[in-house]
This record gives sequence, C-alpha cells and structure tokens, in this order.
Amino acid sequence: MSVGRIIETPDCVAEGAGWLAARDPRLAAALSQTGPLPLRRRPDGFAQLLSAIVSQQVSVASADAIWGRMKDARLTGPRKIMWATDEDLRAVGLSRQKIRYARALAEARIDYPALRAAPTRDVIDTLTEVPGIGIWTAEIYAMFSLGRADVFAPGDLALQEAARILFDLPDRPKDRDLRAMAEDWSPWRSVAARLLWAYYRVAKDREGIR
Repeated sequence: MSVGRIIETPDCVAEGAGWLAARDPRLAAALSQTGPLPLRRRPDGFAQLLSAIVSQQVSVASADAIWGRMKDARLTGPRKIMWATDEDLRAVGLSRQKIRYARALAEARIDYPALRAAPTRDVIDTLTEVPGIGIWTAEIYAMFSLGRADVFAPGDLALQEAARILFDLPDRPKDRDLRAMAEDWSPWRSVAARLLWAYYRVAKDREGIR
C-alpha cells in the first residue's frame, strides 16, 4: 500500500494550496488572507513523540522549560529514559503520569524508520497503542514528522473553530463531522489543515480575540 504524497518543500505546500483553492472558493478566500502557508516539517523519531508527551496539558513556556532541562540532562533518548530513576525524571519537571508515559514510549521499541514507509493508518495504530499518545498526537506526527500530505487532525480545536468561521457554521463542528468535511480536501488534507490553522490566526486577530 502506498504512503501517498510526501511533503518535502514549500513548493509541495504551495501545490496543495493551489489545488485546494481551485476546488473550493472559501478555501481560496482563506488563502488570499493568509498568504503562503508554512512547511512545518519536523524531525521524526522517539524524541519528537517524547516532546509531544511533555507538552500535554501545560503551557508552551512550561513545556519548553521542561524539554530544555531534559536536553541538558540528556534525557531525550529511549535508553536514557529507561535507565533514569523516577527522581531523575521528576527533577526535570515530569509528573508521575508523564514519567509513566515516557517509560511506556521507551519500552514500546517502535521502529521509527519503518514508519516512514508504513501506510498512515498503520502509523496511527502503532503510535496510539502507546499509553499517553492519542490519535491527535499520532495524526500530527504523521503530518509533520513524516510529511504525509493527506492526513487531517479533526480533533484539533483550532481547526474546528477555523472551519466554523470560514464555512459559517452555526456551531463548532464535532470531530466526526470535520473528518467528513475534510474528505473533500483529499489528497491534500494536511495542507488544508495548515490553511485552517493559518486562517484561525487571521480570523481571531480580526475579531480581536487572543
């Protein structure tokens, strides 16, 4: 089974944005307001998912501070996490629950290079077997760390709100409803997500909301 198109460069994003704008005038209108969309590629591997676990339910500033301490203590690899004591991990700012999640990720022994060639459904199934990694985190990993062009994250509140504003919906769409809407944006759903995130910032600034 093919993994589909991989987004490697800003030109790939621009190609997808052009396709979406040609398909839907509302997406074209959003793109005219946002301008060119960002590439947003990230590394793949254990550290990227560990960082996602660290970021859960804390502010960006707090997550950055904890991650900085973890890097200083060289606690960003699976062996280091498995060898560290709970006291070591608490000292850098991890909660008891996040220590459990970090150890579960280390013990999962995921073959990260193999995920690059795996179908997106298999990637999401593999990652969500690990405690602490939900479907949103797995979809974001597929989108930005693996560069999959046709992944969406309908559970994302900013995407839901951007869709509500752009498509003039009475309410913020639920996960399943937004997932159904996004079917129309295949095979460039991850570019549609980039467009909606960018539009969310534009729309909220316009409304004077932070």
